[in-house]
Amino acid sequence: MEIKEGTASSILSGDKRSIARAISAVENGDEGITELLKQVFPNTGHALVIGVTGAPGSGKSTLVDALAARYRSSGQTVGIIAVDPSSPFTGGAILGDRIRMQSMATDPGVFIRSMAARGHLGGLASATTDAVAILDAARYDKIIVETVGVGQDEIDIVKTADVTVVVLVPGMGDDIQAIKAGIMEISDVFVINKADRDGVLRTEKELESMLSITERADGWRPPIIKTVATRAEGLNELAGAIESYASHLENAGSKANGRRTTVAEHRIKEMLRERLFRLAFEKATTEAEFKEMAQMVADRRRDPYSVVEEILGRLGIG
Repeated sequence: MEIKEGTASSILSGDKRSIARAISAVENGDEGITELLKQVFPNTGHALVIGVTGAPGSGKSTLVDALAARYRSSGQTVGIIAVDPSSPFTGGAILGDRIRMQSMATDPGVFIRSMAARGHLGGLASATTDAVAILDAARYDKIIVETVGVGQDEIDIVKTADVTVVVLVPGMGDDIQAIKAGIMEISDVFVINKADRDGVLRTEKELESMLSITERADGWRPPIIKTVATRAEGLNELAGAIESYASHLENAGSKANGRRTTVAEHRIKEMLRERLFRLAFEKATTEAEFKEMAQMVADRRRDPYSVVEEILGRLGIG
């Protein structure tokens, strides 16, 4: 898709069609998208970016919908990016559950977009971060990024958020195990959703137990908020906890700046990976040759290490 002249100005003025086309260009890696992102980047840094993640079935979509409604009731504009990782085998993505956000779809102060990896070689995390930049430049007050599951893509995405919310539900031990596997370190606010179910106190105690033996460099202790998203219960407390952490960052001085620097470092590394990956496929090999190399590795006629060295050597960086 060709990036039309004046698209940057249209994005800055909040034109939803231009925003949607730009995000599609990001997903597809269209020519000219980098120049567009360069133009809008100086206008970013105003929105509060909230990452929401957790195990499937924890009610994240309903919670995001309710949180967006809470922000709209106070006159704030909201951008929502629902991330649906594509299957590495079929290329498909689960986009259907966005239907639950239909109550927000007609609100002029809300922009909702589902994203899947599609043909974007740099991966979903990079495409999502660019989409956040576009919404930020369009002056949305709050940008909520909802991810499916708690895998590496999701961790990479929420690393770029200002505030990360991890959603759990009572009675799902797998949630706690997932946190032990690496989510704990990125969570700024814990939410126990569906808190009208049995087992909420046990889940809360397990979280408190883990929090008691961890200490964060920024001195923040993640609060535990109980919600029933279907009835909009606990949303004021959740919004307050998010704002509290945002204020904590602002008051943390050099530590807050350190977090922003870490986010910037992460972004630059992601872009380098993306560019090198794309360069390898565009300049150093063809899809047919790459498949042949993969077949040779599968048949044990070659090893993957020498294949990578050969591709890098063709780029002159071996």
